[in-house]
Amino acid sequence: MSVDETPHDNFERDLKPLWILAQHGDEAAYRESLQRIAGRLRAYLRRRLQDLPDEVEDLVQETLLALHVQRGTYEETVVVSAWVLAIAQHKLVDLWRRRGRRDKLHDALDEVDESGLVAQTYDGEAQRDLNKLLEALPRAQRQAIILVKVEGLSVAEAAQLTGASESAIKVQVHRGLKRLTQLVRKDRR
Repeated sequence: MSVDETPHDNFERDLKPLWILAQHGDEAAYRESLQRIAGRLRAYLRRRLQDLPDEVEDLVQETLLALHVQRGTYEETVVVSAWVLAIAQHKLVDLWRRRGRRDKLHDALDEVDESGLVAQTYDGEAQRDLNKLLEALPRAQRQAIILVKVEGLSVAEAAQLTGASESAIKVQVHRGLKRLTQLVRKDRR
């Protein structure tokens, strides 16, 4: 190894030809690429998930699945490890978002104010109004808003569920919210 060459350079140098062969249909190269990537991902994610060691393997598998699904978007001019890292970082952020939502739901009972234990009354009128407004939207906008804004999914999760691209989901949410604002203003007049 030369002085200028780092272990990262070796990883990329060894991975790129395998990945290119895999992109052209070589199954053995694809398996070998994924094994090398999985090893690197485990090390990367272990460092970032020291407080959540049980999540590492799940996140490795989610990232490998995303690589498999997105492999058609890879361009040979891109550094393979950088492309993999970008996908892994998105999966890591998605995990933190999911955990954050989930963790906020699980306060210890000793820490909960007793008034918080009282059942909330269901406002059926507000739900009907929301449903009426959402029905006025085109299907794609309505679906994107329900998934991202009502159910709290990430844009990536909504895209995966619907088969639309992440940018299409963002556009649908933006346009839908803009249209809902117009509808609400119109109803106030």
